[in-house]
Amino acid sequence: MKDVLGVILGGGQGKRLFPLTLYRSKPAVPIGGKYRLIDIPISNCLHAGIDKIFVLTQFNSTSLHRHISNSYRFDNFSDGFVEILAAMQTMDTTNWYQGTADAVRQQLRHIMSRRADQCLILSGDHLYRMDYRAFVEEHRQRRAEVSIAVKPVGRDQAPGLGILKMAPDGRIADFREKPQPGPQLEELRLPGPAGEERYLASMGIYLFEPQVLTSLLMADKKEDFGKHVIPAAIQKVGVYAHLFDGYWEDIGTIRSFYDANLALTSPEPHFEFYQHKAPIYTRPRFLPGARIEGCQIERSIIAEGSHIRAQRISNSVIGVRSIIGLGARVSDTVMMGADFYDTPADLERHTSSNTPAIGIGAGSVIERAIIDKNARIGAGVVIANASRIQEADGKDYYIRDGIVVVAKNGVIPSGTAI
Repeated sequence: MKDVLGVILGGGQGKRLFPLTLYRSKPAVPIGGKYRLIDIPISNCLHAGIDKIFVLTQFNSTSLHRHISNSYRFDNFSDGFVEILAAMQTMDTTNWYQGTADAVRQQLRHIMSRRADQCLILSGDHLYRMDYRAFVEEHRQRRAEVSIAVKPVGRDQAPGLGILKMAPDGRIADFREKPQPGPQLEELRLPGPAGEERYLASMGIYLFEPQVLTSLLMADKKEDFGKHVIPAAIQKVGVYAHLFDGYWEDIGTIRSFYDANLALTSPEPHFEFYQHKAPIYTRPRFLPGARIEGCQIERSIIAEGSHIRAQRISNSVIGVRSIIGLGARVSDTVMMGADFYDTPADLERHTSSNTPAIGIGAGSVIERAIIDKNARIGAGVVIANASRIQEADGKDYYIRDGIVVVAKNGVIPSGTAI
């Protein structure tokens, strides 16, 4: 596994995750109270023994770069690294990354300089645990030139994913990106009883022989792996499927992000950030334990550094350095916390300007919401979307899929009702 190179794609503009991507890239979006999405693929790599990792970045990448540099440092006696490869103008090209394949193509010189036996290409915005050692071993045993991790999905998910057809020996015979319902999708259905329509979907996890990767990318300058490179590769080289039947979620929309976070509060969640032999790594912050005063808490996650004086918190994820005032009620909410605490001087200045302090003010009621980092929500605020509006834009808040999202650094004045 030391001879496998990990390449993590940092994602594009992330429009479907707006406003969480207003100031950050998708892999830098906080999740689970204290982590970032990028921690998932990096941790999966490290637990598999893959310690040479490139992260390709382009859009709103400052916070992602800062998180990686603060979190993943190797000692002087290791040749491991997690290195940023940012989009840049060169003598060869003046273009930004045009897609997943184009991003790797533009960085081929750096990637190939590592002389790896295999190149593992991953997305930076998926939530899953996977032992890449089994994936690599199967790839080598088959003498495959390209392998794709795949998982069974239902008919409702299939039109949004790359769906493939697999031969009995594991070779991929057909691949179609986001096939629409009808004959095109029906041709790819797995055998099974009526009413159990299942399909094999690509997880966006690819394992390439380096020379094959170079050949495919340079033979055709098209931009995307799923749309262009993989369908073309099936016609030219041996492309095989690696079956995965665990939990996997593409965090691509506000709804999927919200649901994935709240699912973490379940008694037996599909995804666990902590496992004894394989914890998900992140930045060590050295914060004190959460301080909770007279609050009833039901099925929630409370991250370190928080000060909670709320009346009740239920079915919610409360992030690092979260401040929740006296008598507040929070339910079905993802609160990302803050990057810093207000100082006494800050509080005095905000009081004089009638600006709320960081966090949720006294007596506020927050339901079915996402509160981004450093948000300031005043006293007596009600965020409940009682009218069940699906899409709307307001001052420092947005409604997406019926979920109210308070933007990073947003200010919601005292007494506001949303």
